[in-house]
Amino acid sequence: MIDNLSWVAIFPELILLVMACAITLADLSVHSTKRTFTYVFTLLTLFVVAVSQGLYALNGFTIYGFGNMIVSDPMGNWLKCFAALAMMVTMIYGRPYSVARDMLSRGGELFTLSLFSLLGIFMMISGNHFLVIYLGLELLTLSSYALVALRRDHKQSTEAGMKYFVLGALASGFMLYGMSMIYGATGTLQINQIQQIVATGMAKWQILMLGLVFLVSGLAFKLGAAPFHAWLPDVYEGAPTSVTLIVASAPKLAAFAIMVRLLVEGLMPLAVQWQQMMAVLAIASLLIGNLAAIMQTNLKRMLAYSTISQVGFVLLAFVSGYSNGNFNLVVDAYSAGMFYIVTYVLTTLVNFGVIMLLSYEGFECENIQDLSGLNQSRPLYAGVMAVSLLSLAGVPPMVGFYAKLTVLQVLVASGQTFQIGLAIFAVLMSLIGAFYYLRVIKVMYFDAPNPQLPKELHAGLDVRAVLSINGALVLLFGLMPAGLMAICAFAIHRMLNA
Repeated sequence: MIDNLSWVAIFPELILLVMACAITLADLSVHSTKRTFTYVFTLLTLFVVAVSQGLYALNGFTIYGFGNMIVSDPMGNWLKCFAALAMMVTMIYGRPYSVARDMLSRGGELFTLSLFSLLGIFMMISGNHFLVIYLGLELLTLSSYALVALRRDHKQSTEAGMKYFVLGALASGFMLYGMSMIYGATGTLQINQIQQIVATGMAKWQILMLGLVFLVSGLAFKLGAAPFHAWLPDVYEGAPTSVTLIVASAPKLAAFAIMVRLLVEGLMPLAVQWQQMMAVLAIASLLIGNLAAIMQTNLKRMLAYSTISQVGFVLLAFVSGYSNGNFNLVVDAYSAGMFYIVTYVLTTLVNFGVIMLLSYEGFECENIQDLSGLNQSRPLYAGVMAVSLLSLAGVPPMVGFYAKLTVLQVLVASGQTFQIGLAIFAVLMSLIGAFYYLRVIKVMYFDAPNPQLPKELHAGLDVRAVLSINGALVLLFGLMPAGLMAICAFAIHRMLNA
């Protein structure tokens, strides 16, 4: 059951686990308020793990280990590589912000819990067994609960942590209940075997369908899809911005991965049923996300509702994989979804990076009006922020335009009237969404400067350099999307044909 290949499959996870434990213990003897030692070794760990996952992905091998409970394939390896890089960038952006709010003086939990949450993400992505996926999910969510409430003396953060905990526990219960019913219907917890049993028609149909409903509901919560989105705006607003970025970036990659594992690899014979659920969730997310975002004055809440609408586009990719009795569009559909979620995370890093750079001790850059006249005082940051907002709006030549276009192309290519109608609806919602993104750009470029904005930014050269590269990549992948799209297509193809 456990052979050498099993250890090869989880080698990056082992590095991450050992280093996370070592850094946690070493941090006990660190007394610096900036936690320089913890910070440096966290970045080094994330870099090594990202490189190792990238090398695994480039090899293109698919390895099953621990009795087929773990799978290491190109899709999982690329997503884990991107997740590690996203967490690395988050730590670089978040450290100056956290130091200014005295979040590191009591301990380096921001770094150690981030490593453990990333380990949970890796387990979710690599899981080929219900129990492995669920354990990864719990490791991620428990670490996230603690991170959201990290500012113990801050009422809003504590309240957000409690809301997240209660609603997150409910969603985890939904997923566990759904998994248990699918196990009762099929007699196995292994994803590949579930697909075989369902395809032969030997599963107990009524129990299976009920389990599917609970499973999709739990997945929708983790993604932040409407109507399971109630936690998202409160957590985004209440949590420290450095933690908000942790919640908003890498976990989205894991949520996409477990949707692929559970629905595509495990329950593909039920595609007709769960695609209908995805369509309802996508319509609700696009509608509620865009309409609610228009009414927001708080920048973090606006970005939270923006996330809900962006998730709607990802769900549209899952709607279009199977149509008219054939699977011709499967690779195109799910690779479009993967491309969308990766580029969304890239763009989100820019938005919250700018917000953290403009926040200082005693001032939170949280409201849209706080960005007034940013172009006059900080043209570089205004430009980077504008690029990311235009990308989210789907304006060419930003990468968000191409991401939306690939999803819409797959919907139209299906030839189904309903899916073409969904594409038209998504375009209309994108036009509505462009309003609140352009409103922020208008405030940055045409309003009078905000006197509260800091005269001097205390962020180091490393933070500013990473932010500039981050913004440049949003534009570069928009001008030359073929490389990243090819990676996503190859990864999905190998996953489906493993």
